[in-house]
Amino acid sequence: MKNIFTIIGSFLAMAVSSQQVKSFKTILNDQISIRALEIDDHKVWYSGTDAKFGFVDLKDPKNRKQIRLSDRKLQFRTLGQDKNAFYAINIESPAEFFKIGKKDWKYEVVFRDTAKTAFYDALHFVNHRLAYALSDSDKDNRLKLAVLKDGKWQILKNNLVLNEGEAAFAASNTNIVSTKKYLWIATGGKSSRIIRMNLKNNQPEIFEIPFIQGTSSQGMYSIDFADDYFGIAVGGDYTLQEANINNIATTHDGGRSWQIQASGKNAGYMTCVRIRPGSGGKEMIAVGDRHISYSSDYGKSWTKISDEKNLYACEWTGKNTVVFAGKDRIAVLELTF
Repeated sequence: MKNIFTIIGSFLAMAVSSQQVKSFKTILNDQISIRALEIDDHKVWYSGTDAKFGFVDLKDPKNRKQIRLSDRKLQFRTLGQDKNAFYAINIESPAEFFKIGKKDWKYEVVFRDTAKTAFYDALHFVNHRLAYALSDSDKDNRLKLAVLKDGKWQILKNNLVLNEGEAAFAASNTNIVSTKKYLWIATGGKSSRIIRMNLKNNQPEIFEIPFIQGTSSQGMYSIDFADDYFGIAVGGDYTLQEANINNIATTHDGGRSWQIQASGKNAGYMTCVRIRPGSGGKEMIAVGDRHISYSSDYGKSWTKISDEKNLYACEWTGKNTVVFAGKDRIAVLELTF
């Protein structure tokens, strides 16, 4: 009887998954690893390996363009935008902050971080005038943020000291997000915590989270917030991708406390999570190297809706459409609900 119920359960899970997916189409193939996406003017913009930057049109995938921002084989894992330009930062030292005009595609390096330890994990625009970029810390082990304000980049001074082995993952450009009052940062590694920074005065607070952590490969990889109070964090261990214990957590009180969700009952390691527009946090999608999963109950339970592999980043482009990027491709998923 147990085996019969197991088979029936598996069949129902497959049926639910197939009903949720309307189509999955690859719209770009290239020799590139992409971990950062932006949506603008019905186009998917990306930055990636080999200094590549470009777009593919969602309405007409044949309409596309790509350039190289450097003769060097720089690796970009960040991308952000304001009204007039895109910004991308390479992960190696020296870290160069590229600005690319939206109209003329002219690009220039507008800031450099020459610290040997510079390694930029994520770039996030709060609005068209304010942006933050997160780097691994310097020798003093302080939280390191570069801030764009009034058209100029500079390193933000702060006194928040990170724990030994606490860093961040340049996995999908989504370990920084913002809400009306706060900038949110997720750290990972030997210590994985949530940092909440007040956008008015740049004063940081730090909150513990009962997330998997303790080694350099463990911790939070991605976060998203619906408002100042509800947020979701996902991650795991990239060396043990099927491990699914304590790798999803949510908060309902602005990050002060976190509750582990679906421990032992999810598809494993996740690199990116995005809340469905208009859902208030109730619905969300997440991707890992070996799956795409969906939650419709504030992250409490998850359904694997695809076994697609080697995808790292995702972004909603509409209520029922999600763009994914990863190893050698960009793809579009259309859902039926």
